[in-house]
Amino acid sequence: MKHVSPVDIVRPEGDPSLLLLCDHASNALPAEIGCLGLSGDDMARHIAWDVGARAVTLALSDAFEAPAILTRWSRLVVDANRGEDDPTLVMRLYDGAVIPGNRSVDPAERERRLALYHRPYHAAIDAALDRALALNVTPRIVSVHSFTPQLRGRAPRPWHVGVLWDRDDRLAAPLLRALGAEDELVVGDNEPYTGRLEGDCLWRHGTMRGLPNVLIELRNDLIGDVEGQRAWAALLARHLGEVLDLEPASEDQARR
Repeated sequence: MKHVSPVDIVRPEGDPSLLLLCDHASNALPAEIGCLGLSGDDMARHIAWDVGARAVTLALSDAFEAPAILTRWSRLVVDANRGEDDPTLVMRLYDGAVIPGNRSVDPAERERRLALYHRPYHAAIDAALDRALALNVTPRIVSVHSFTPQLRGRAPRPWHVGVLWDRDDRLAAPLLRALGAEDELVVGDNEPYTGRLEGDCLWRHGTMRGLPNVLIELRNDLIGDVEGQRAWAALLARHLGEVLDLEPASEDQARR
């Protein structure tokens, strides 16, 4: 069986001053994993991927002519946004759904998934960052995620967008101000999740390397279709351009 790369790298020779990431870009499953015992309806839910995040990431890559690194397989295979020792690396239960194909994952299978699907993603990120630094450029890392409007029967989440950050607010602070100035937008500062999670992707590649970084969470009902994806990509391109002091290539590109 031919092994398909778990990493999708777009514009590897693009502007090294910006690196876009999408840790949960796909709900696809590799043939060797099978269906995990889930229905198509379950695989379409937020438990399997970040709905709409891939399209927004690619539109931002177009807008800034910047490299983007995206996962090719579902987060249910192995979560690329988690550290190798995180207990949620391979989820057995998520938002009320049992993942049958993950119930019997033992240490050997966990290690196999890390080797095949997790480590190549992080190696690609390291390579892109090393390329920028070798060019005497400080890369800024922007990670794009989406979140469900309601989780585990809790109260509906009011935020349209969240800006997640850890110790370094060089990108987060101005982005929060810019988005907060938008009429009718509810903007979360480390909401609906915190960006201060040791071992996660931006902790590893941003915090530990001292590089400017920010994670953007978009409510997935706002980017569930092409129109919403284009609108949010254009909005983010405008504000990120100001924060990063980069000019989007064109408004049309940001809307693709």
